Amino acid sequence: MESLVRIDNLKKYFKIEKGLLKKKTINVKAVDNIELEIYKGETFGLVGESGSGKTTVARLLLNFTKPTTNTIYFDGIDIFNCSKSELSQLRKRIGVVFQDPAASLNPRSTIYDTLRRPLEVNNVDKSQIDTIIKEIMSNVNLGDELLSRYPHQLSGGQQQRVSVARSIILKPDFLVLDEPTSALDISVQAQVLNLLLDIQKKYDMTYLFISHNLSVVRYISDRIGVMYLGKIVEIGTVEQIYKNTLHPYTVGLLTSEPALSPKDRDKNKLILEGEAPSMMKEIKGCNLSNRCPFKKDLCDLEEPKLVEIEKGHRAACHFAGELEFKY
Repeated sequence: MESLVRIDNLKKYFKIEKGLLKKKTINVKAVDNIELEIYKGETFGLVGESGSGKTTVARLLLNFTKPTTNTIYFDGIDIFNCSKSELSQLRKRIGVVFQDPAASLNPRSTIYDTLRRPLEVNNVDKSQIDTIIKEIMSNVNLGDELLSRYPHQLSGGQQQRVSVARSIILKPDFLVLDEPTSALDISVQAQVLNLLLDIQKKYDMTYLFISHNLSVVRYISDRIGVMYLGKIVEIGTVEQIYKNTLHPYTVGLLTSEPALSPKDRDKNKLILEGEAPSMMKEIKGCNLSNRCPFKKDLCDLEEPKLVEIEKGHRAACHFAGELEFKY
């Protein structure tokens, strides 16, 4: 498959000054040596606990923040080392839908003004603006009567549909979806997810879908990356991640998910006891070693690399493929 996004050993450290005189500087490793590819036309799901670095990856992809080392390539263009004209074109090709629609929409702008703004900024012919706005409202299943309303006059689901409409109004190639359904009721979540799938098919778009809801990620994604403490610990197709899990942390995530069927409530769970180590501390071996029930001496001494165990399925565990998980 053809790659659209390539993240090349990316690092993003945030510096924190400690002490009364603030003479000591500590690095918080929000993203630590990530390497992955997102292929054209697919939905890549990124999952992990809060604080694992998912949103920082999204902010880097959107060029909202700069990396500490290395870079990201979008369709072969280095997004942090490109010309102003290339950057301007990239901004048209990348859209974003934020977690909280109420916070991401301007409360003082009508829905019409919200959708008109990106068209004006990008010098779209004024005679075409009304037609484009009405078309995009139809595509997200909203009526034209909502265009004169303000965000607070809409429901949460309608607000998120407006956010989706704004993000796709320039017909970008790539859409970053940062927890787009977490603020919505379950019934509304399903509507928004189906809407996103329809839009992806219609416009041939590529998605990065960030969430901590494993059921949602399983439903919408083609491939999944699992993050823990700023690192990718496992990457694979949905079937590989759910049917042939290789990393203990992924198993812990999957088995912590509430069972929807009463028959599944007695299944074994992998409990990762203890707390995650601080991202400000230097860890010599595996980040999960203090919580992993399968830990051996090697885990405290050497950091595991993300290696391919089967075609397209990689894991960062010294014993990936050897461990037997019962769940």
